[in-house]
Amino acid sequence: MKYLVMVQGTQADYEAMSGKASAASPAWSEQEVQAMFAHMAALNDDLAESGEMVDGQGLVEPAQTRLVTPGKDGKPVVSDGPYGETKEVLAGYWVLDCASLERVTEIAKRVAACPVPVGAPNYPVVIRPIQEAGGDAVC
Repeated sequence: MKYLVMVQGTQADYEAMSGKASAASPAWSEQEVQAMFAHMAALNDDLAESGEMVDGQGLVEPAQTRLVTPGKDGKPVVSDGPYGETKEVLAGYWVLDCASLERVTEIAKRVAACPVPVGAPNYPVVIRPIQEAGGDAVC
């Protein structure tokens, strides 16, 4: 079965990884950023070797995103940023093909163990099964 494994973040987290501290997160050192990248690279290598990796990507900071919504007059409205009502956004994801929910949960535990600086926020890792073609739709 395929699963979407998601990690969250905020604009402040992206800025912290660039060395800019805020009330929400301390500035990351270059060594801390490299430790995070090394952790994720090792995880990705293991998933590729096991054949479970379908896709995985880190996403750019929220400041570089756009939101397109239907307007009251039926015409699309385009605004900067992903969501006006939330700070946390999808920061990265993996699409994994795993034998069981237990296996993908073990992988998510490795994702959650990614090193971060002391005082940096820790977000949950979200696992969502992917609806297979021809499966029961939930609408």
